[in-house]
Amino acid sequence: MTTAVPEPTVPATAARPAAGKALLRSLAGGLLTAVPIVIIGLLILEFAPAYLVRITFAAYVNLLIVLGLQIFMGNSMVANLGQGAFVGIGAYTVAILATPIAMKKMSIPNAPFGLSHVAIDPLLAAGAGLGIAGIVALLTGIVVARVSGEAATILTFSLLMIVHSVFIHWTDLFKGAQAFFGIPQVVNLQIAVALSVVGIVLARLFKDSRVGLQLRASAESLLAARAFGVDVVRLRLIAWVFGAMFCATGGVLYAYFMGTINARAFHFELVLTTLAMLILGGLRTVSGAVFGCVLLSTVLEVIRTLENGVTIGNWQTPPLLGLSGLAMGGVIVFSMIFRPKGMISRLEFDELLRQWFGRRTSVEAASGSQGEPGDKSDASKAR
Repeated sequence: MTTAVPEPTVPATAARPAAGKALLRSLAGGLLTAVPIVIIGLLILEFAPAYLVRITFAAYVNLLIVLGLQIFMGNSMVANLGQGAFVGIGAYTVAILATPIAMKKMSIPNAPFGLSHVAIDPLLAAGAGLGIAGIVALLTGIVVARVSGEAATILTFSLLMIVHSVFIHWTDLFKGAQAFFGIPQVVNLQIAVALSVVGIVLARLFKDSRVGLQLRASAESLLAARAFGVDVVRLRLIAWVFGAMFCATGGVLYAYFMGTINARAFHFELVLTTLAMLILGGLRTVSGAVFGCVLLSTVLEVIRTLENGVTIGNWQTPPLLGLSGLAMGGVIVFSMIFRPKGMISRLEFDELLRQWFGRRTSVEAASGSQGEPGDKSDASKAR
């Protein structure tokens, strides 16, 4: 007579150290990815003139938008051309709510709902901007999360066009094509750097979370993910809303730094620029988003200098208008042909470093083990 031996069970608490270790690894990886961003910001603050600080601030705003794109596009592999809508919503919300009443009586005297007579604290206005952007993202995400491919491209671009049309044609509230001025300038480059670090860490934590993992699995095989019971629509909706909040944060920062905004700043040029940054760096990694933003921001600034004409000795180059747009188009085409998965396509910076050090350690160990017998034989020969 044999007795059945119960199989050993792993207690639920045994998985907690592994989960905590993975969380710490993601947190450390995000902070490591953010180190170059912090160094660049400190160097600009210490040595750069004021105009370069302004340009760098715009690059940090673009970084937040690119991170928002990566959260949705990079994990779901569903196209998104609507990021400019949420950037504009965040910017215009703080402009309408935080601009002093005296300024609004000149810029939007006929604003509906009595908004020309209301001015709240800039921090509260920023919270309202993020809240409104989140609500719009939730409502639109219910539809966006259900489509893929060409349908997603058309749908998200339609969202951009609808929101832009509201900005342009509702002149009593948004001033149309004219600039909305008088916004309190309450942020600086230090705040942009800090928020960029937070954004990088949050994007990395989302990517390595259960939601991010299941979302990437659904991007690889939608049918298989649904067969295993993964609620793909819910996961896409979470990523869509989370990414939209990043974009809205970029819009809030932009408005509070520049002090004036225009609807054209949130239209197709912004979409093309941030999309090119993400494609160049790599859709699937947070490190790729950061690398693409830094690289293309630098290249575009050099190209804009050439676009306006430069003096080399006694020779003046002619203006090359439209060169920056041509360069962005060239970047997208080049990436699609030669690096379709981007410069950093699969592994994050910290993962690449661990892989490199692991290979180096294994090579050194192998060479050391191979060298020992050789040493012994040499010694025997000497004897």
